Amino acid sequence: MMNRNKLMMQDFEWYLKPDKNHWKHVAQEAKQLKEHGVTAVWLPPAYKGASGAQDVGYAVYDLYDLGEFDQKGTVETKYGSKDEYLLAIKTLQSMGIEVLADIVLGHRMGADEKERIFAYGHDEYDRNREVHGKKKITVWTKFTFPGRNGQYSDFKWDWTNFHGTDYDAKSQENGIYRFIGKEWDSDVDGEFGNYDYLMGVDVDMSDEEVVEELQRWGEWYFEFTGVDGFRLDAVKHIDFNFFRNWLGGLRDKYQKPIFAVGEYWNAELPILENYIEKTEGTLTLFDVPLHFNMFHASTSNGYYDMRYILKNTLLHSKPELAVTFVDNHDTEPGQALQSYILEWFKLHAYCLILLREEGYPCVFYGDYYGVPHCNLKPIEGLKELMDLRKDAAYGVQHDYFNHPKIVGWTREGIDEIPDSGFAVIMTVEKAGMKRMYVGKHFAGCTFEDILHHVEETVLIDENGFGEFWVEDGSVSVWKAKEGEVIKERKYYIPKPEVAQTEENDNTDDVVQENLPESEDNAMLDECVEATQIDLLEDNAETEAVGMIEELIIPEPDEFGRYVDGIFRDWIEVSAYEGPGDGIGEDLFYDAKYTHLKEDLERAQKEEMERAQREELGFTHKEENQEENTLEPLEENEE
Repeated sequence: MMNRNKLMMQDFEWYLKPDKNHWKHVAQEAKQLKEHGVTAVWLPPAYKGASGAQDVGYAVYDLYDLGEFDQKGTVETKYGSKDEYLLAIKTLQSMGIEVLADIVLGHRMGADEKERIFAYGHDEYDRNREVHGKKKITVWTKFTFPGRNGQYSDFKWDWTNFHGTDYDAKSQENGIYRFIGKEWDSDVDGEFGNYDYLMGVDVDMSDEEVVEELQRWGEWYFEFTGVDGFRLDAVKHIDFNFFRNWLGGLRDKYQKPIFAVGEYWNAELPILENYIEKTEGTLTLFDVPLHFNMFHASTSNGYYDMRYILKNTLLHSKPELAVTFVDNHDTEPGQALQSYILEWFKLHAYCLILLREEGYPCVFYGDYYGVPHCNLKPIEGLKELMDLRKDAAYGVQHDYFNHPKIVGWTREGIDEIPDSGFAVIMTVEKAGMKRMYVGKHFAGCTFEDILHHVEETVLIDENGFGEFWVEDGSVSVWKAKEGEVIKERKYYIPKPEVAQTEENDNTDDVVQENLPESEDNAMLDECVEATQIDLLEDNAETEAVGMIEELIIPEPDEFGRYVDGIFRDWIEVSAYEGPGDGIGEDLFYDAKYTHLKEDLERAQKEEMERAQREELGFTHKEENQEENTLEPLEENEE
């Protein structure tokens, strides 16, 4: 049975009105989200925050109060009551949508009582350096939860359960204070020397009492709410071993592969890869590097090199662990991590995460519904892209990331969904065209731009290629018009003289045939023919034949990989010793229309220059002389 395309929705944004109606809205919108292909919803923190009904949920006060107890001046949270929350979860799940709970375990705020303790002051920008010795301070560290009165858990928190804080209530001074007898966790992000401390009072994940209580809470929450998985906040500030053990305990207890995605806010891929290695791939991560690639592209005024848009991202490095996103509540205008992708590039970005086979995309509430607080409207065309992912984003993918401004890719679709498959082309600068392969089954079909940015249509030729256009600074998604007759998809066996046939487990009902000579191979033949002239002039015939054969039958790692008998996949430039184009040697880009076209154009140019020189009476030997040698001959000839 065909696997469905997963699609997550972050179902909130920072500036939602604190009207306590959000859980109702979530339940009401469940059906529409399902229709647009959403398979999982990430809900905001549901427990009571320090600011009561005004709290977005990240200033954690009581993890057990889901809008049920009179605490912090309110019974309900910003989003509604406990019962409304549980109903929203059940409604989503009844539509076949999984629910992910946003949980924040690294810090607490809004304590009920103060304590007097000794602490050490640390440099804000180098947390490993003490700036003053032992000092007695007053801190808000006692959490007794009088409004809940021990229901669900009688655990009370005090200063021994925390590492430190950033405020001395007696002197009313801010700073980074580490409590006596405590040390920052060492296996955390290295920013500021040690980024264990983030805000409020920092939870000590090395305290056995704390670890046991958080494990109990996790089991209670999972059973009580019935959620399917978790979004884990600020994992860079929590000991890297904690979530590996915490999630492992839940999965073992319930014998379920509970999904979890962590927010590790860092744009450096090696840092994310290090976390994945340390946690043994226990959880997926948001692809922050990809977000920043797209952000920089949107703010580049057209100067961004689109060949790099997917480079150094989790989507490229570890696609099975990458949750891709365009924006979120933290990147919105006015927020601490503000890096909001400009509106003109939003559809580019959503095409990159929704219409490719890699990664697990997450759509942002603010892009879907708009952000009235910031006068931001819903992104026009986003729902169409979500529908396309659900209905057509299947089959073999072919990439064309070989131009600094205009890039694209295609999906061939699958026979189970006959009208699946499409072509995407985008540019950050001027309009242009790419000739791309969508599959021979589309031969004779007319494609149209479903985003309506280009009015003209495209006719797919007999070999499955089409010339797809894009307007200035725009993106177009081309799909077969409704009613077009689409042939059965073929699984081609590459020609023996081009590439070795790979073993496969095709079933009897799969139609196989040899791929007719493609225009790629025709281009290669012309290139070989042009090259042969030079080789026969300069080398012995036997040597020339050997070199020609090497061109005709390249090694798989020399010119990339063959797919269905023609060059379609990305290659690594470092493995190709052809003409340079100014790209970094380790850049990945599409092999089609790159080295083949360059070789052909170079050979044609050399042939034209040779013909011109022969008309002027130069010999083959004279052609190879230095320019200063040729100049006197030209003067004499004049």
